Amino acid sequence: METRQVAVPLPGRAYDIHIGSGLLLEAGARTAEALDLAERRRVAVITDETVARLHLDALTAGFREAGFEVDALVVSPGERSKSWETLGPILERLLALKIERKDALVAFGGGVVGDLAGFAAAILRRGVRFVQIPTTLLAQVDSSVGGKTGINAAAGKNLIGAFHQPSLVLADLDLLESLPPRELKAGYAEVLKYGLLGDAPFFEWLERRGADVLAGDRAARAEAVAVSCAAKAAIVLRDETEQGDRALLNLGHTFGHALEAATGYSDRLLHGEGVAIGMALAFELSRRLGHCSGQELGRVKAHLEAMGLVSKLADIEGPLPDADGLLALMAQDKKAEAGRLTFILARGVGQAFRTREAPLEVVRAVLRDGLAARGAV
Repeated sequence: METRQVAVPLPGRAYDIHIGSGLLLEAGARTAEALDLAERRRVAVITDETVARLHLDALTAGFREAGFEVDALVVSPGERSKSWETLGPILERLLALKIERKDALVAFGGGVVGDLAGFAAAILRRGVRFVQIPTTLLAQVDSSVGGKTGINAAAGKNLIGAFHQPSLVLADLDLLESLPPRELKAGYAEVLKYGLLGDAPFFEWLERRGADVLAGDRAARAEAVAVSCAAKAAIVLRDETEQGDRALLNLGHTFGHALEAATGYSDRLLHGEGVAIGMALAFELSRRLGHCSGQELGRVKAHLEAMGLVSKLADIEGPLPDADGLLALMAQDKKAEAGRLTFILARGVGQAFRTREAPLEVVRAVLRDGLAARGAV
């Protein structure tokens, strides 16, 4: 398969996203070229136990073949590794290894590892370079691109972090073959997001080819990843630090992040699952406020169900807070301004917009109805 390339031409921080097969073994050569390394070649790979077991040997072999000295730091898998407790020892270890500004960190994993390693790169020696090698569909289409890095706090998700762009992104489609179906579906939610927020033709393509993406069709996966990355790159170019348009990328996330917090950032709810439910809730809220039709809402729900994604609060097992409890978690959203929640709503498929004018009593009613459907009060 021919490698596809998507450019992110940020002034002074431009980088490319490479999408294809066999990129793991080429990681060293491509990193050396992207970082313009002529002499010292040194990287520290940050990964998790699951990815290390499956793919770390192949990655380190690729780097060593290109003349790199490689060290690996392995963390526990899961959202709970995005914490001070994990970050502190990583930074101390990187300092002990004498990683310098012109060296590089390599984020080798899903969104958790990418956020954690990227934040470490942002603050180590006030900023070192890093390379994203995402191993999940979610990370390949979303979290590895755009420079958002960070960790979670007790008050909410991603509330501590920095904008720090990678120097290179390598999206090796071969890595998706080892993903469990649940992880693939969670990543598909972020693919779907790009169609819903601003690209109706892409959503139509997903209605036709989404099943192929999940089934492992390489051409379909390459197209889905490339279109998603290009869409995100275009938005990041307009608004790198989320002052306006970039907030559209949070379609479904205001609800989704609250649900992740409510489930303790555990395996009860993966990030992409929270986003899928959140997008359905955002379209339901849009319908109740008169922004979009019931037909458009039904179309979104039908596609979520056709792809086997979770799509409603009733799909979450175990206890959840009541509507007021979920609203309190939503109030910690980092997009809040002057104490008012920012919502990404839609006038229809491909027509998302940003607003702070969603009445809380309507939001509360949407949540209350969704909770009632699962037997909650």
